[in-house]
Formats: sequence, C-alpha cells, structure tokens
Amino acid sequence: MIKNTSKRKIVPEHVVIIPDGNRRWAKAHGLEPIEGHKKGLDTALRVVKGSRNLGVRVLTLWGFSTENWTRKPLEVNYLMRIYTWFFKKHLRELVKEGVKFHWLGRRDRVPAGLRQILERVEKETAKNKQYILNICIDYGGHDEIMRTFKKLLKKGISASKISEEMVAKNLDTAGQPDPDLLIRTSGEMRTSGIMPWQTTYTELFFSKLYFPDFSMAELKRAINDYARRQRRYGE
Repeated sequence: MIKNTSKRKIVPEHVVIIPDGNRRWAKAHGLEPIEGHKKGLDTALRVVKGSRNLGVRVLTLWGFSTENWTRKPLEVNYLMRIYTWFFKKHLRELVKEGVKFHWLGRRDRVPAGLRQILERVEKETAKNKQYILNICIDYGGHDEIMRTFKKLLKKGISASKISEEMVAKNLDTAGQPDPDLLIRTSGEMRTSGIMPWQTTYTELFFSKLYFPDFSMAELKRAINDYARRQRRYGE
C-alpha cells in the first residue's frame, strides 16, 4: 500500500463519510424512511459543496452497500430511483464546477437506468481535476478486495507475483490518495468495512448526529479534531 508519510496537512486531503441515520431521523420525526433518504440527499449536496470550500480535495460518500439489498423492495427501489433523478439533475453542475466523479462498487446489479447515468457522469467529468467525488453504490469493502484479486488473476498475474502496489492500482480508488479522515454519523462507532485496504492509517471521527442533521459546523468540528491529532504510520 502506498502511504503518504509527508508532513500532515491541517485539512485532510481525502475525507470519507458514512452517512448513517436517515431512517432513524425519519422515524424520530414521524416520517416514512424514504423521507429520511430524501433529506439525506439534501445534506449530501451541502457537504459536497462545503467540503470543497474547506479545502478537501477528495470526498467519498457511501450511498448503498452490498448488504442494503436485504432491505424492503419498496425502499430499495426508491433509493435506485432517487439516485437516478439526483445525478440527472446535477450532471451539468458537476461538469461546470470541475468535479471529477467516480462510482465505487459493483456495476452488474443496479438498475440499467441508474448504471447508465452514473457511467455518463463519470465519462462527462473525466477531464475535471479540481475536486474528486466518489459515490459508493452497491459497495462493500470485502467485495471490492475480492473483485480486485479476481481482476489481477484474470490478467494472468500469478499469486506469487501479486504485490501491495498491484492491489492498490486495481482497487476502485486506483490513482487516488488513501483517506485521511473517516466520519460516521448517527453515533454508530464502526466502519462497516468501507475501504478496508485503504483506511489502515485513516483517522476516525464519530458524530452523534443523524446524517440529515449533519451540518457544516459538524464537518468543521471533525476537521479541527483531525488537525489536532499526530498521525503515525507504524512508527
């Protein structure tokens, strides 16, 4: 794994957010789960714009995990539709503002309409360089590693020749810096397997807020907390 051992930056270059708590936020407000997801998307858009203004260069948001397929079909179908609508609506904005978009996760199980718009956003933003936005849809950390090793074996690389550098170059995040800071909302204190390969030296921050209530003030609090830490790389 390639590690950045240079002097730590005050603002993390790559931030990962697990936006947890949409359904619990909806329940607490007497609403259906889909309303929580809708509110969560509004929050996600603010975070994307706000993090860029704070100096974050790469932002990763986990939108749908490989385990989320076990949820009720009505909720899953709604999520697939709302993601399709969201990226269609904001495609031109992403292109205009210099955002380079990446879809992390499996591509064989999401509905065709969503797959087409996500791949279209990737293609139309491919030349942008100002800011990288990763969205994890049908993503699981173990699944990513399994797909990576299958990719290497398919290329004819023998197991004895596989190196950490080869693995890093074939992950979904190939070419991107490893995450500096991982934020999880809703008070849950676990990573749930997001980027297990990339987050070996990532700093963790757990917010008690449900994601729909996550604010720029809370993001700044997480970054300020990160800035006070002394990062060590096995030293």
